[in-house]
Amino acid sequence: MSREFQVTVDARDPRALSCFWRDALGYVHPAPPGVELAEGADALAAWDDFLAQLGVPPEQRGASSALEDPDGRGPRLFFQRVPEGKVVKNRLHLDVRAAPGARGQERMAALEAECARLVALGAQRVRRHEPAPPMSAGFIVMTDPEGNEFCLD
Repeated sequence: MSREFQVTVDARDPRALSCFWRDALGYVHPAPPGVELAEGADALAAWDDFLAQLGVPPEQRGASSALEDPDGRGPRLFFQRVPEGKVVKNRLHLDVRAAPGARGQERMAALEAECARLVALGAQRVRRHEPAPPMSAGFIVMTDPEGNEFCLD
């Protein structure tokens, strides 16, 4: 029997990092518990109001943030504030499936287009790995705005 899981990411600024990943993956910030959001409503503003009503001090309101796949297929992402910055390479990373099924130049062109989009959102390109059949179809290594490595696959 499989288990449901979430991926937790330590961050200096959970809200900002969750916004990057929201835009990168097409995920959404969920509504606060018991709150129904109107179509197009700002979930982060709803969270600010919700936490203010609970009496959470403003400096503690950005201590965490979450994202969910609106289609219900992918894992929930949770971002939590930690005092230290990132110092070493990740032991676990995300592979963003930007060109599933594509091969050769078509694949690499799709990865390059997605790389450019993510750089505009605040990511950094690290290096490109060319296709090396039969073991690798090629990929691009990147980092998110806080330096966490991920791959465009």
